[in-house]
Amino acid sequence: MLAWIPCLLLCIAAAGLWGKVRLLERAFDEILEGLSERVEGETNTLLTLSTRDRHARALASALNGQLRKLRERRLRFENGDRELREAVTGLSHDLRTPLTAIRGYLDLMSRQDLPPEARRYLELIGERAEAMTRLTEELFCYSQTRYARELRLERVDLRAAVEEAVSGFYAALTARGIEPSVTLPEAPVVRVLDRTALGRVLGNILSNAIKYSAGDLEIALSPEGGLRFTNTAPGLDGVAAGRLFDRFFTVEAARDSTGLGLSIARSLTKEMGGSIGAACASNRLTVWLKFP
Repeated sequence: MLAWIPCLLLCIAAAGLWGKVRLLERAFDEILEGLSERVEGETNTLLTLSTRDRHARALASALNGQLRKLRERRLRFENGDRELREAVTGLSHDLRTPLTAIRGYLDLMSRQDLPPEARRYLELIGERAEAMTRLTEELFCYSQTRYARELRLERVDLRAAVEEAVSGFYAALTARGIEPSVTLPEAPVVRVLDRTALGRVLGNILSNAIKYSAGDLEIALSPEGGLRFTNTAPGLDGVAAGRLFDRFFTVEAARDSTGLGLSIARSLTKEMGGSIGAACASNRLTVWLKFP
């Protein structure tokens, strides 16, 4: 007569176990959702659970301990990075005044009647002063692009931007014997970008072409927003091309380079949602740029 009692007890146990599993599932869902928000976001809150299960709460407590450590490390990193940027910015600013004075005095001395050997030394000093000025300006720009800034997004025609950039660098290109070949689509290629940042990117790529080109430059823009700068570069190989975007990387063919131009271009391109890269094959260097 009491044969149904074991079945009843088994059903009660199964129901209790099912409820326990459901509580744990909900607790783990809360942990996963909360952990994702707190790791990727800027919130300072810790994980909280609706369940009273001691195992789930112990896991949440352990994760909260790691979140506190992660927050402290992130704060130290951000403070250190900000201090470094401020130091570089201040150093760049402090160097501008004496460098301007040095270049001014060098210009005055160049107008004097000097012996050939002294004039040669003066020219060498002037070249080094110009290199220091460029490095100071690039350091300042790089320190600024290291941090997210508010983009002034607007509709920009890539075709017009390329034409403007090439026109601005045309004198420098022809001075190096480079007659650029530019291929542009007939229709505008419009993207939502920061016009100033885009001009900086294109300018740095053209400056790079001037440094490495053996006398040619082909520029091609596709209707899909892909842009390619190709030139003969005997001083580069595939390995060196892959490092062109590294900070301060230069090769023998570009002694006067600061090694920051393409690094800045990469930072600005990524900030605008684009991609950039370089490849070299058979002494032909291609720097490609794409805004989807």
